Amino acid sequence: MRPYHATSDLPSQLAVFPLSGVLLLPRGQLPLNVFEPRYLAMVDAAMSGNRIIGMIQTREPESQALTPALSAVGCVGRITSYSETEDGRYLITLTGICRFRVEDELKVDTPFRQVRPDYNPFAGDLVVMPETDFPRERLLDALRGYLSQRDLKADWRSVMSAPAETLVNALAMLCPFEPAEKQALLEAPGWMERVETLVALLEMAGLPSPGGSTLN
Repeated sequence: MRPYHATSDLPSQLAVFPLSGVLLLPRGQLPLNVFEPRYLAMVDAAMSGNRIIGMIQTREPESQALTPALSAVGCVGRITSYSETEDGRYLITLTGICRFRVEDELKVDTPFRQVRPDYNPFAGDLVVMPETDFPRERLLDALRGYLSQRDLKADWRSVMSAPAETLVNALAMLCPFEPAEKQALLEAPGWMERVETLVALLEMAGLPSPGGSTLN
């Protein structure tokens, strides 16, 4: 993926894909199956331009509002993989670049929504964080409890060897946390705060049910 060195490299007007329960983090990779006409149009526009789309959660389900309110913070990503199926769907992968705060939503003629983003509060997202003080063992313990409670297994060789940010991004994005919990992971001020939030969520979800016990 092309490097982005400063927030000024990112677009001042941003097409957004509102999707509750879906999380994109800087340098995380999010596969998407796009089939709604308005979002097919959004991908067409992105592919003919800068290949950039903003992922953002809504504060209410789309089933309850025609234009549900957007969350305050989302994450911009670049389309780094693209294919089209025979039935007209797009299979894309977004690679996260930087979070943004919504300054305001724009009145546009496009079928997809657009916002004016403010990237400056999250300029640090453009810098890869070192693994210093990464609490890998605590995270792994929390993950074991989480998986055990759900009778799930993991490829522990890959988990043990994964770079810190890759591991944290994958767990934060793939674990079926509630939308508000996903938003908390996204809005964590810095790297260590995100790690602490992730560990806390895994630990809480890994607690045994009342009257039950975790599996060994």
